[in-house]
Amino acid sequence: MTTHRIFSISVASVYPHYVAKAEKKGRAKAEVDEIIRWLTGYSQKALEAELANGTTFEDFFIHAPRLNPARSLITGVICGIRVENIEAPLMRELRYLDKLIDELARGKKMEKILRG
Repeated sequence: MTTHRIFSISVASVYPHYVAKAEKKGRAKAEVDEIIRWLTGYSQKALEAELANGTTFEDFFIHAPRLNPARSLITGVICGIRVENIEAPLMRELRYLDKLIDELARGKKMEKILRG
């Protein structure tokens, strides 16, 4: 099985794009961080350390302290594919994150984004 190229890209190289997408729609960097922390269980300090270390998406999700069990409630289409139908676990985690950032940029309330 081949590994998708995105898994070897550092989270830090994509993170500014997540923030820019959110800020362009009037949302805040803090909300992006909250989404990532909710999804992965990283503390703010640990998240910042992972970004500073250039951690790859693969390592970021494999070593996440506690993937949120409510993430299975994330449904919908991202990049033309239904996230709930993605079979590769690592790709599904990555697409969950993409979907949550999209919801933030679309103006959805944080309580709904975080499946509260």
